[in-house]
Amino acid sequence: MKKFNIRKVLDGLKEASSSSSSSTPSVQVGPQENNLVQETLQSEHFQLCKTVRYGFPYQPSSMAFDPVQKILAIGTQSGALRLFGRPGVECYCQHESGAAVIQLQFLINEGALVSALADDSVHLWNLRQKRPAVLHSLKFNRERITFCHLPFQSKWLYIGTERGNVHIVNVESFMLSGYVIMWNKAIELSSKAHPGPVVHISDNPMDEGKLIIGFESGIVVLWDLKSKKADYRYTYDEAIHSVAWHHEGKQFICSHSDGTLTIWNIRGQGKPIQTITPHGKQPKDGKKPEPCKPILKVEYKTTRNGDPFIIFSGGLSYDTVGRRPCLTVMHGKSIAVLEMDYPIVDFLTLCETPYPNDFQEPYAVVVLLEKDLVVIDLAQNGYPIFENPYPLTIHESPVTCCEYFADCPVDLIPALYSVGSRQKRQGYSKKEWPISGGNWGQGTQSYSEIIITGHADGTVKFWDASAIMLQVLYKLKTAKVFDRNRSKEDKGSTEVSDEDPFAIQIMAWCPESRMLCVAGVSANVIIYRFSKLEVTTEVVQLLEVRMQYELNETESPDGGGGEQTSAHPTPGASPQTSGPPSHPSTSSNNSDGGNIPCLKVRSSPLKQSPGYQVDLVVQSVWVSGEPPQQITSLAMNSSYGLLVFGNSNGLTVVDYIQKTVVLNLGTVELYGSNDPYQRQPRSPRKTRQPSGGLCDINECSATSEDRCKSPTSDHRDNSFSRSRSSSVTSIDKEAREAISSFHFCETFARKGDCTLTPCLYVGTSLGTVLVLALTLPPAGEQRQLQPIIISPTGMLVRLKGSIMRMAFLDSAGSLVPSAFETWCEPNVTADGEEREKIRKRRPVSVSPSSSQELNESQFAVVCSEKQAKVISLPSQTCIYKHSITEASFILRADVVQMNQSVCVACFCANGHIMTLSVPGLRPLMDVNYLPLTDMRIARTFCFTNLGQAMYLCSPTEIQRITYSQETCENLQEMLGELFTPVETPEAPNRGFFKGFFGGGAQSLDREELFGELAAGKASRSLAQHIPGPGGIEGMKGAASGVVGDLARARIALDERGQKLGELEERTAAMMASADSFSKHAHDMMLKCKDKKWYQF
Repeated sequence: MKKFNIRKVLDGLKEASSSSSSSTPSVQVGPQENNLVQETLQSEHFQLCKTVRYGFPYQPSSMAFDPVQKILAIGTQSGALRLFGRPGVECYCQHESGAAVIQLQFLINEGALVSALADDSVHLWNLRQKRPAVLHSLKFNRERITFCHLPFQSKWLYIGTERGNVHIVNVESFMLSGYVIMWNKAIELSSKAHPGPVVHISDNPMDEGKLIIGFESGIVVLWDLKSKKADYRYTYDEAIHSVAWHHEGKQFICSHSDGTLTIWNIRGQGKPIQTITPHGKQPKDGKKPEPCKPILKVEYKTTRNGDPFIIFSGGLSYDTVGRRPCLTVMHGKSIAVLEMDYPIVDFLTLCETPYPNDFQEPYAVVVLLEKDLVVIDLAQNGYPIFENPYPLTIHESPVTCCEYFADCPVDLIPALYSVGSRQKRQGYSKKEWPISGGNWGQGTQSYSEIIITGHADGTVKFWDASAIMLQVLYKLKTAKVFDRNRSKEDKGSTEVSDEDPFAIQIMAWCPESRMLCVAGVSANVIIYRFSKLEVTTEVVQLLEVRMQYELNETESPDGGGGEQTSAHPTPGASPQTSGPPSHPSTSSNNSDGGNIPCLKVRSSPLKQSPGYQVDLVVQSVWVSGEPPQQITSLAMNSSYGLLVFGNSNGLTVVDYIQKTVVLNLGTVELYGSNDPYQRQPRSPRKTRQPSGGLCDINECSATSEDRCKSPTSDHRDNSFSRSRSSSVTSIDKEAREAISSFHFCETFARKGDCTLTPCLYVGTSLGTVLVLALTLPPAGEQRQLQPIIISPTGMLVRLKGSIMRMAFLDSAGSLVPSAFETWCEPNVTADGEEREKIRKRRPVSVSPSSSQELNESQFAVVCSEKQAKVISLPSQTCIYKHSITEASFILRADVVQMNQSVCVACFCANGHIMTLSVPGLRPLMDVNYLPLTDMRIARTFCFTNLGQAMYLCSPTEIQRITYSQETCENLQEMLGELFTPVETPEAPNRGFFKGFFGGGAQSLDREELFGELAAGKASRSLAQHIPGPGGIEGMKGAASGVVGDLARARIALDERGQKLGELEERTAAMMASADSFSKHAHDMMLKCKDKKWYQF
């Protein structure tokens, strides 16, 4: 053992000197092992692209619905566009400028969408392709856009501005018309002041030649497009927020800033025919009701066989302090006030017809909230909501961590779904989800994928992410294990951020055994087993661990945090380094002011539903008035029955079968006598100059403010700004060596071993990999009784920066999986023998052929924040080394399987995503993907097998990406179709009297009014036309497939019909002309019949 340690010190010195000399990224290969493994992965196998975005659109700002295609569009404050069809058909687009989307308008049933942005630009999106693109853009230079209106089946878009003017844009060419409605011409002498911005534009449902324009100040103008003058003006003394027509075009309704609704006849311009304050208290003396909050939007929808619906948002009285935002539905004499969980951004009423001049027949209301999307069923009593099938609840509680698993066991998703389906709420509408447009993609992906999210309130959610869809499977509430009221004796609890004491920090999951471990911010670890049966646990099993080590026996340096008490060693706090302690540190009767856990485990019986059921709770407790350190790393192995977790002091290994602590060691003690950092004097700070600005052991991490901090808090973001990496030579920067990663594997524990033994590899924040050999009792009854023996075997290798990931390859270069136990029902005692059989069948996780024949029978792949190394085992020689980054550091690294091979995938803090071959560590891909804009990306970025990766791109959305060339090529097939050919419903038959009462809706030729011939050209300086990048793509999209053929056929038929119509008219004209000529000729003949030639 001693000889081995000296050799390791020499190896470490060699590596330190060689690493300091090679500063550029390079691959160093040992000469004799040049071609150990044939590597099959090449650069052409890799390509990076975004695949799909899930979740609720972050900070939504506007919404639109196509009633024929049944597609919903949502715009956001960051310029994003999300389109939703039937469940599983979703699309994400982004405006280049990133300006907020203020309004959206579908070209109904045309496969196009107009978006207006806060930077005064208007864009036309082509939705007839799987990835929508901008066809045209128009950027206004002199005026701010406030409102847009596109009439059904019209190509002329009305744009209202802040100056009160209305401009008209041809949506086919995206050119401005010379026809402009100027504010002063619209209001003339009805007001002495400027009427304010345009807040509403819409044409009369029965006469498209009449346009209603609402100005913010309270003036509404009915504009005649042909005569270019105002027919009527309607003035009210309160500001207007929105206007809506009755479908017959004789009345309209306005919503105002004092909480009133006014209903006007179009011919009666003096006063409104009705003024309602729906939520105002009516005084008895006949005075005006008390003013209420503004009604921000109103919709007026009629039904053929009943009263109309008036639906509005806002308008509550001012004395309803603390009341939640409401949507009000007025139907006849009934008023329903529907409370919402978040502020209302927008709402839309879904109607049976797209024609504004028909009975609307509303059947649902889509309400866009700041953090949710709610659809209300108007046809059922009580207005129940529809069950939302989209994965929009990712952010129900803030996400604190994620894990991503591809190629899971096939029975896993059905098992999780079966237990999760029992958790669903009742009382939803019985009808089908009304947003049902589009078609699913034709993806051929066969493997199952699962995403697990941990949340700030202690919930863990399992999601089915197979085939680029996302669906919640199961939800686990870990907070149920604890008492909700915090322990009174909690020291310093008043000064600590305790808003999220149950937040999940790290998760470890074994898909094969279905075992789950979660570590919380309150220094607790919970082990769960999966069961299909309900059980009641009388007493939750609890282990309390005192993680305090002798290194802390140091004085505080002069001038450095004098108020901190130095922690003295406690006898028996850390057990012997080899072998199990006779009394594991779970006592709770010490009188040194410690042993208080951050959370109190519930003492009452716990009813556990089918699904994940708590097996054991492990808590790190306060020691000597010091709070426990947060857990920095976590791992478990279902075959060995072991759980291990580490913090900034050391590690604890727990046998969750026997419910005992097997090992509780400080990091320094793992080195034994071979500590490379010269920490032998128990007070390392005595030998060093006290540095005023640097944190040391008792100042940096042990402050009570760090206890139970949520990963969502700002503190975590700020602390991340310092470089987390520390070179192996600069020990002064990091007096305390934290445990950063673990890996269980059957491998060679010591140099020169010829047999495989179960091992635990430990990575530290100073770049050291240490090995612990595990001696396990035989499976079966002895496993329950005999102790596990753990022997530290020393240091394997050192790298620059904190160790991120470790993995093992066999001699053929294939990944060696960790041993696991297959899942069996834990709550059935009758088939105990069967369970024992399964338990004994522990799979050997190494290829058996190579271990006897070759000396080099395994490779250890180790990746740190700065570099990667491949170590040959059992000789323990470094055969490959690659410096991944010098200036930055790696945030996430995973060893993943792809194309029947293995590679290392890394995400760097400078935004680069890189892959390296193994074991050769050849760079295969390096893409500057995105800069690290916030800690959320760093905390949630995950790589998984088969070229998949994900991260949280906003607090509410998951972005999936792929780094596989094959997936990028197949992505087009996997994506859904947004546009599907649908016949536009027939226009309502308006009967004989339409000309008398409604005006001639069809008689208006907008082309004649707004075209260049009649209206002239618009001012060039007013707006600038920008052709979109989607023009050519749109042509290609329309030119391929059935949709394109149908579209072309329809256009051809239209053109043909038009030409035939023109031909018919010309023929009729020619016949009339011929008749006329014939008549004149006949008259002439009669007149001249009897005359002689010389009489002419």
